[in-house]
Amino acid sequence: MTNRRAFLSLALSAPALHAAKYTHIQERLAKRNFEGLTRDDLPTPSMLLDLDAFERNVKRMADHNRAAGIELRAHVKIHKSVDVSKRQVAAGARGVCCATIAECELMAAAGVPNILYTAQPAGREKILRAIALSKKHPTFTCVADDLGVAQQLESAAATDGAKLNMLVDVFAGLTRQGCQPGETALKIGQFIDKAQHLKLQGLMAYSGDASHTKTFAARKQKSAADLAGMLASAELFKKSGLPTAVRSGGSTGTYNIDVGSLTELQAGSYIFMDTAYLKVGGKSRDDVYEDFEPSLTVLTAVVSKTRAGVCSIDAGNKATVRPTDQVKGRPDVTVENQGAEYAMLLWKDGGFEVGNRVELYPTNLDTSTNVYDRYYVERGGKIIDAWPIMGRSGAAQR
Repeated sequence: MTNRRAFLSLALSAPALHAAKYTHIQERLAKRNFEGLTRDDLPTPSMLLDLDAFERNVKRMADHNRAAGIELRAHVKIHKSVDVSKRQVAAGARGVCCATIAECELMAAAGVPNILYTAQPAGREKILRAIALSKKHPTFTCVADDLGVAQQLESAAATDGAKLNMLVDVFAGLTRQGCQPGETALKIGQFIDKAQHLKLQGLMAYSGDASHTKTFAARKQKSAADLAGMLASAELFKKSGLPTAVRSGGSTGTYNIDVGSLTELQAGSYIFMDTAYLKVGGKSRDDVYEDFEPSLTVLTAVVSKTRAGVCSIDAGNKATVRPTDQVKGRPDVTVENQGAEYAMLLWKDGGFEVGNRVELYPTNLDTSTNVYDRYYVERGGKIIDAWPIMGRSGAAQR
């Protein structure tokens, strides 16, 4: 029989052992020592990357682009990770494109080439940051859909002795950006081409609505309609002697549709995939998008089970969990929001027990990856790496 002194000693020592082990794991992450780590050692919620699936996605896109004769300017907004971008470039991507100037700066500081800033740098602060990037990184490129912004960029570049690569951003169905095609686009292009400190390279047209249009046939029709204005503008550019070597746009949803219309793709989601993309339908099936496989999950833990067929997990609104998320390996399970830190899983057959690890396929990659510090990289059931997200992960910085 355990006496009182022994019982107290055991009760006091157990938490200390667990605390020591957790600290040890964090220290190993900081030292990049992953030997023996598994998902059971990870904090939850966490981003978990299946490296084998990720590498298959990267290879499939690279193989397609080589065969189709189209460049890839992979979109950073999906992952915000230097490690991901370097692997895409190593596989053949021309470079990357970024939705924010901060993403551009992160990629540039890491030596990633051919960075395209896909939003025009409006306002003094962004203009100066864009000019600073162009001086340090000659392949940096940005866009303009407003003549006034182009004029301000020329003035700032002249003051700083810079030369800035430019694309004219033409409207392609997405209301948030893009000048009107035709004479408006031509006027901006002519100014940039004549400017001494700007270098016109071509046009951009991002058809964001086409990317998630359901069924391949409808998506093809939508993309063609959205890109028509840019293609007509490109013809005007040619007649006026303006360069059109770059026609940038497209997405994961239209990667095998836009060949011929575009010279480079801005695809990004293909590396991870999410439940929103998996439902748009592919070329071979209207109900499922099979071209690329889901490789990224949110790792959670079951923390409570108050009744049969229902449990709580430790990932909620703050982890951007949504009812449209899917449980990996259990498409029959329903996900319900339950608060800031919790969500509910509901099922009829089988189920989960307290302490079980559960993986969720997120609905929207952009918002999900934005709230985490790192990707834990798994291969064969073992954690082999940790990739920082947007430079935030101090424990995994290189």
